[in-house]
Amino acid sequence: MEFRFAVPCLFGVEGLAADELRRLDVKDVSAENGRVLFTGTAADIARVNINLRTGERVLLLLDTFEARTFDSLFESVKAIRWEDYIPENGAFPVKGHCLNSTLHSVPDCQRIIKKAVAERLKTRSKTSWLDESGAKYQIQFSIMNDSVSVCLDTTGAGLHKRGYRPVGAAAPLRETLAAAMVKIARYRGKEQFCDPFCGSGTIPIEAALAALNRAPGLNRKFDAQNWLWLDGAIWKNAKDEARDKEYHGSYDIWGGDIDPKCVELSRENARRAGVSDQVRFECAEAADFTRDTAGGLIVTNPPYGERVMEHAEAERIYRRFGAAVRRLDGWKMYILSSHTEFERTFGRKAVKKRKLYNGMIKCDLHMYY
Repeated sequence: MEFRFAVPCLFGVEGLAADELRRLDVKDVSAENGRVLFTGTAADIARVNINLRTGERVLLLLDTFEARTFDSLFESVKAIRWEDYIPENGAFPVKGHCLNSTLHSVPDCQRIIKKAVAERLKTRSKTSWLDESGAKYQIQFSIMNDSVSVCLDTTGAGLHKRGYRPVGAAAPLRETLAAAMVKIARYRGKEQFCDPFCGSGTIPIEAALAALNRAPGLNRKFDAQNWLWLDGAIWKNAKDEARDKEYHGSYDIWGGDIDPKCVELSRENARRAGVSDQVRFECAEAADFTRDTAGGLIVTNPPYGERVMEHAEAERIYRRFGAAVRRLDGWKMYILSSHTEFERTFGRKAVKKRKLYNGMIKCDLHMYY
């Protein structure tokens, strides 16, 4: 049996997520603003959750329809065959969002959808009460321009939560965005890879996972593992398949930070991710960054200076770092910043820029070849 799925993404990485899904041999992959759609089997629920680097979660798309009234929303939701997915004791919390729609109150829509699902389940199971004491079947809805999508979230905690970073440095970079930066830089493990502003180590760790071709979801749990209608064997099979595709090379990946606490945190996170033998972290000043060898790759996320007092300090860092890397021979650089004057203070105009979002912060990935 085949299902339709939606993968929400950070804006700017939809194409990368679509490419990943095509490599996983799922069908009908199409990218939209903020999400990628595809068709797959029950086994693909496990495969995509375990392997996807740049998507945020995997949603089982149950239905899409137009709704401009609460009555229409209620009846359309109630018509979905919820009994095929949610058992009598299943917990089914509801969350979602509304944008540019007649139905604009999220709490009211949550209440209507919850009531519709409950009515359907009570009717089919011939009971007057649902205790919701079992596994979680998180219902997600979106209403945009009066078009409603109703999904079940197979993932649980977002896919960016790999499990290796229980705590992070200030203003951490989401793991999925770090993985996207590594992909955009086309890192294959062949050259030196450096992050002079490593923070909690996210970019070098994601680079190591990519070089090893190690699935990012191998060491975590997903909500759908507890779903009664899914064969538990699909998770073991997907993990075995992912492990069979791993590489076993040795890579030159380095991260530096001026803060010793960040360096120690990065080492601990690399240990949790199982890549401590592939990544070196050192306490180092980015303004002193230098390498004797020709050719290499810098992928980094320097401080943005979002607050007024930090703005001038960020510019000073960019200026000094720009002066340091001008001495390098044949290196490529991918530098993420939300600072509108980054190129001026860095001292070089980017060959190319790509718009990305770090959470809600709009950034440019400045590319230098």
